[in-house]
Amino acid sequence: MNQVQPSFPWPLVNGVSRPEWTGHGFLVDGRRVPVLAYAAGPSGWSEGLTTLHENVAGDDHPIDILSRDWASAALKRHAHGPIGTLLEVGCSSGFMVRRLHAEWPAAIVMGSDFVWDPLERLASLDSTIPLLQFDLVQCPLPDDSIDAAVLLNVLEHIRDDRGAAAQIARILKPGGLAVIEVPAGPHLYDPYDEYLQHERRYTAATLRSLLKGAGLELLEQSHLGFSVYPAFAYVKRRNRTLGATSADAKRRIVESNIQSTKSGSLLRWALKLEAAAGRWVSYPIGIRTVAVARRPRVA
Repeated sequence: MNQVQPSFPWPLVNGVSRPEWTGHGFLVDGRRVPVLAYAAGPSGWSEGLTTLHENVAGDDHPIDILSRDWASAALKRHAHGPIGTLLEVGCSSGFMVRRLHAEWPAAIVMGSDFVWDPLERLASLDSTIPLLQFDLVQCPLPDDSIDAAVLLNVLEHIRDDRGAAAQIARILKPGGLAVIEVPAGPHLYDPYDEYLQHERRYTAATLRSLLKGAGLELLEQSHLGFSVYPAFAYVKRRNRTLGATSADAKRRIVESNIQSTKSGSLLRWALKLEAAAGRWVSYPIGIRTVAVARRPRVA
């Protein structure tokens, strides 16, 4: 079982109460709470979007499996030495954070999200993972407190993505890692992105600039979904021609796009082959752009 070090400086709740991790939830002023809640501003995600993704995509959509596999492997490639504290930002329903919890049993593995309800459900499924609700741009975690942070499809939902990247750099220890994935191709922005409240899609260059602007050094960059990019680009262009203006019409596009790709065996095999080759090559285009960055060590 994961043993969380009691010395971790959990942020004060309401500015006055110091939480205590029990191994199964927190104690705050003598009261057990499953999730630590901190101030949160406007969000580019919602409980409704979480429910939609759970119901339609589930935990076994091929591109999401590829995403989690890539993040796990990238962390192992670049973690030269033990990881003591590991944070997933935007853990939502917990598919990735529970995997990290199992893969790094000696670490403090914690999850965070802007939305409360998925965190509460996750706490009921696995009370051994510390969970926090906060707005990344107002991240309450202390400076130099995290060895590695994983953010999968998070930054595109945040209007102030520069502020969010700066917070990641602040909380990372010197030498700490950031494993990041965002949707690729600004020219492919469509009603699907609008419904999912994406502020933007990224080029590899804009993601690289964002991370470097936060003071992080780039270690690795590539794309996911290279093998299916032509079909993906066709669907995105078609979506823009459908004239979807209402929320219901955009939702139907989202559901249709996810369902049409979830069960395709050709997609699964294409992504598996891509993942195998991706150990040695960097892909120039794809559905999502990914990067591993590091906070520079103190000279």
